[in-house]
Amino acid sequence: MKHGIVVADSGPLFSLALISRLDILNALFDEVKIPPAVWNELIFDRSKPDYWQLYNFFNSKVNPVTGVNELAFVMDYGESESVLLYKELNAHFLLIDDRKARKIAESMKVNCIGLIGLLSIAKDKDLIGPLRPVFEKLLQNKRYYSKELLNTILLAHGEATFA
Repeated sequence: MKHGIVVADSGPLFSLALISRLDILNALFDEVKIPPAVWNELIFDRSKPDYWQLYNFFNSKVNPVTGVNELAFVMDYGESESVLLYKELNAHFLLIDDRKARKIAESMKVNCIGLIGLLSIAKDKDLIGPLRPVFEKLLQNKRYYSKELLNTILLAHGEATFA
């Protein structure tokens, strides 16, 4: 069973592209949407190795935001547009990793999920193999996640934790 509409911020999308698993989004959700500000962040630098992967996956998933963005003064533009689009579409999830932005979104009754939670769900549904190598690749490529969180997820899936 899929989980409705997800609106995504760029951070988790860069991480999913890094591990070549953008397909997890289509496997878990009926619809994947991003606002224009996130699209601009994804396609800003054509020299990035994951540029075409991101471009091809998201070029048909950009959805305009119609409301006034009053959140831009408390979080970055991509995050704030993501929250607005979530509200406008009455989405089921907001995929976002930034701690400050997530807390603000959750205070507005936005149902947030981060990349690590998403990968845990994908593991539960047998969409992904062992998580530890995935987490190692993320960390080696300067994607910053709490080792405490990673270890909690690894333990829940019966995998070896980080020291």
